Amino acid sequence: MQNTSNAKEAVLTLNKVCKNFGGVVAAKDISFDLYSGEVFGLIGPNGAGKTTLINLITGIYKVDGGTILLNGHDITKTPAHTRARRGITRTFQHPHLLNRCDIETNIYLGVDLAKKNKLLKSLDHKKLLDELLEVAGLKLNMRDGIDKLAYGQQKLLEVVRAILTRPSVLLLDEPAAGLNQKEMEHIVALVDIAIKMNSAVLLIEHRMDLVMSICDRITVLNFGNQIANGKPAEIQDNPVVIEAYLGRKRGA
Repeated sequence: MQNTSNAKEAVLTLNKVCKNFGGVVAAKDISFDLYSGEVFGLIGPNGAGKTTLINLITGIYKVDGGTILLNGHDITKTPAHTRARRGITRTFQHPHLLNRCDIETNIYLGVDLAKKNKLLKSLDHKKLLDELLEVAGLKLNMRDGIDKLAYGQQKLLEVVRAILTRPSVLLLDEPAAGLNQKEMEHIVALVDIAIKMNSAVLLIEHRMDLVMSICDRITVLNFGNQIANGKPAEIQDNPVVIEAYLGRKRGA
């Protein structure tokens, strides 16, 4: 994926963001920038605080300290629905779809949000939808219920819907979890479309082959602490990261 961070201002900035749940530190002084047209990896062991950070960015959780900026504007105290209208879109570890609605209704929630964001204008959302569905390998009967779709198809559909909003920031929470190799390739192709649309993509993922192949930069969390930052090759060989994942030093 292409990294354009050197040529552009940050779309999203976290500056010393903190969050505690009682005595548990979920995020401690987390700082990084996201740029348009890049994939930024957020990795770490289970319980490291990755999903908590997405919930802080989207406004589901309130921060205990630090600031969050979107296009240079402080959104630290901005409600979640306002952040969504300003271009922050996410997916979930397990698909969040409207099970009582048909596929078409679920899909067009993304189009509706794009309209509210005033991003559609003369753009042809049908053309984009057709492209996304083809890339995702989804051949759908729009009148079918969500329960007609397999788990992997539901995950792909959620990513399709997220990209339909034309997000400035796309937050993907373990999009490849539970998917087979072919479905993972569809995820990669969808992310590529988001990048070509100039979205800034933040990727949480445990499949390191995927992370290392598509991310431009990576930050690593462990017990709410930011323990490493760098390019994939730097992270892969970082002894602190290896110890965090394996629970021991390499070669021990």
